[in-house]
Amino acid sequence: MALVDDRLTHDTGILFSEAMPGDYFALLKPRVMSLVVFTAFVGLVAAPVSLNPFITVISVLAIAVGAGASGALNMWYDADIDRLMGRTASRPIPSGRVAPGQALAFGLVLSALSVMMLGLVANWLAASLLAFTIFFYAVVYTMWLKRSTPQNIVIGGAAGAFPPMIGWAAATGAFGLESILLFLVIFLWTPPHFWALALFKQAEYGRAGIPMMPNVAGEASTRRQIFAYSLVTAAAGVAPAAFGFASVAYGIVATVLSLGLVWYAWKVMRMDASDRAMKPAKALFGYSLLYLFGIFGAYLVDVVVARIGG
Repeated sequence: MALVDDRLTHDTGILFSEAMPGDYFALLKPRVMSLVVFTAFVGLVAAPVSLNPFITVISVLAIAVGAGASGALNMWYDADIDRLMGRTASRPIPSGRVAPGQALAFGLVLSALSVMMLGLVANWLAASLLAFTIFFYAVVYTMWLKRSTPQNIVIGGAAGAFPPMIGWAAATGAFGLESILLFLVIFLWTPPHFWALALFKQAEYGRAGIPMMPNVAGEASTRRQIFAYSLVTAAAGVAPAAFGFASVAYGIVATVLSLGLVWYAWKVMRMDASDRAMKPAKALFGYSLLYLFGIFGAYLVDVVVARIGG
């Protein structure tokens, strides 16, 4: 912490002012949190048990707080590189609205609170998985993988993929194949999603010294890997129907969405190297977000319709 404080206050001359509530909310990475909460909720609802409304609400809240804690710890550690990138320079710490020590304390308190809340209200298996997820994102990914290997997103993507399993475990006290399939969808989706971003933000990543795939392996290799991962992501998206966990209707919707993902990835792979506007990569990045929400939304609707019909 002292190292980050020193870099930001002495080397950059940033003077920290008193933080406002909105600054602490920004530390939670609310857009990322919304995706985590949604996928965790789908895992919880999909579990084959009767849901207690109180446990459901508190479990979702605990997972949301845990996701926010991960974001705060990530911003604390990455403050030195965030100020070098246009899309992150306005975050609370590099912009001088929150001191690093405050962000660290905020993240640690929320981490402990979220794990204890989930353990006491739901069960300790779900709480343990939530604790591991926070540790994996804040320590394994942020502090180690992100700055050391171009496979950072591939391995680190597990942190963002655990929420459906946490939701399932909160409802059942165990893991199930369905929750593992939902984990795989997010895990496999992460590389094409973030590598698409890295293609049109590679100058910023290079300036910050982050070894993203385009900066290390080159654009051509990255585009091929995006397409390959998109193919297996598409297969994973359809897998719940193939395994009999979802209806034919879900299978049709998932197939259409997955074909769209593959199509956008194909356009990225065939992208003209002289296209510095990176329009296909930007299009894939935007569609990939819609894809993940679409897959999980379709699965949620399918589960609810099956319950009502049953």
